[in-house]
Amino acid sequence: MCNLYSMTSNQRAILDLTRATRDGTGNLPPLPAIYPDSMAPVVRQAEHGERELTTMRWGMPGPEQYGGHPVTNIRNTRSPHWRRWLGPAHRCLVPVTSFSEWEDTRPKKTPVWFALSEERPLFAFAGIWTRWNGSRGPKSNPVDGEHELYGFLTCDPNGVVGPIHPKAMPVLLTTPDEMDTWLEAPWEIARELQRPLPDNKMLIVSRGSRQDPA
Repeated sequence: MCNLYSMTSNQRAILDLTRATRDGTGNLPPLPAIYPDSMAPVVRQAEHGERELTTMRWGMPGPEQYGGHPVTNIRNTRSPHWRRWLGPAHRCLVPVTSFSEWEDTRPKKTPVWFALSEERPLFAFAGIWTRWNGSRGPKSNPVDGEHELYGFLTCDPNGVVGPIHPKAMPVLLTTPDEMDTWLEAPWEIARELQRPLPDNKMLIVSRGSRQDPA
């Protein structure tokens, strides 16, 4: 399960790659370590078909029968709980430059960072989002009210991620055409993107740090 990623690219690069035309993020700093419940940049379809770069909180509302706890990674798209958010109106792109999985080492687990190359070019997770009312954030400083929340899809791991985390990896979108498909296409087409990235398209770029040291 991916519960740590990095986004150190700039706003102009995000806007160009995702073809977003509206930026509501203000001054977006580099984010070398994004954890669950953090605020992070997301691109969604806004009104009149315009694409908007905004910030949301990481962690979708989970199924009530399991306590409704925030869910960061979504695998089972056949579930009625997730199916309601699979249409274009609730899909989004989550800009990323690298992501981490935890290697099961002793005496403690080791964070291992993956990227498309050593240069950490920008890509996106295939995300979904929704508005939700309640309390989120740290227990020491909870934020009450309406929140915009996001999570992203996972799939079987490829040969690069699998030896570190054999259960799953995030769904990675690396081209503008894939991003267009994810944001705009009917689910019958968009669901084909829920697949592992080919092994030769990514690599391990760092080990041992809780933020990408790039």
